[in-house]
Amino acid sequence: MNKKIAIIPIVVIIVIIGAASQMNIEESQTEAVEIENVEKTEALITIPVKAARPACGPHPECYIPSYYITKLDEPVTWKNEDSAFHSVTSGKYESPNELFDSGHLDPYEIFSYKFEEPGMYPYYCTLHPWMAGQIKVER
Repeated sequence: MNKKIAIIPIVVIIVIIGAASQMNIEESQTEAVEIENVEKTEALITIPVKAARPACGPHPECYIPSYYITKLDEPVTWKNEDSAFHSVTSGKYESPNELFDSGHLDPYEIFSYKFEEPGMYPYYCTLHPWMAGQIKVER
């Protein structure tokens, strides 16, 4: 008899917990959900970890990919995944052309640019002259 008396409160507690959790599920299902519109993913060129070290260049591992082909009017985005500051500046280290310049990018900061004319566009890092890449823009 004592076993039956001990089991009854346990069953009641389980039923109460089950009912309460069911109410939370029903409430959460009726909550309004905001949907964020996400634009088309932009091209992403990565500045990898250790790109600030001279051993990175003049190899193509300083910007990944270091050669990128894009379409006219599609934005290209660079992301600094290194722990050092970097930049994305148009032209070459010896001869910048002032078409675009990200300024100093903090770690994990991004920079985007939309090319308006087809052609070949070299770029480099103002802080690390061995870092260079090239964008080919097609129609």
